Amino acid sequence: MRLIDEILSDSNIDRAILQVKRNKGVSGVDKMTVDELDEYFYKHRREIRYSILNKKYKPQSVKRVYIPKPNGKKKTIRYTYSCR
Repeated sequence: MRLIDEILSDSNIDRAILQVKRNKGVSGVDKMTVDELDEYFYKHRREIRYSILNKKYKPQSVKRVYIPKPNGKKKTIRYTYSCR
């Protein structure tokens, strides 16, 4: 089995969604909430998998948050890519 097939397997995607829910993930640039993930992936799983496998997937921008550090600098936190 190729690595990409394992990454895009239903069980791996389901585990990833569950982990985002457990972490109480925040909305990305697409404003999709954690509660919307199940329905979205139920409807679009094949389409997403196909576009990734055929190198057609174009992720949206990454959401960045800047957190002040004690030394006056800022730390950049990047959230995952949007699916929509």
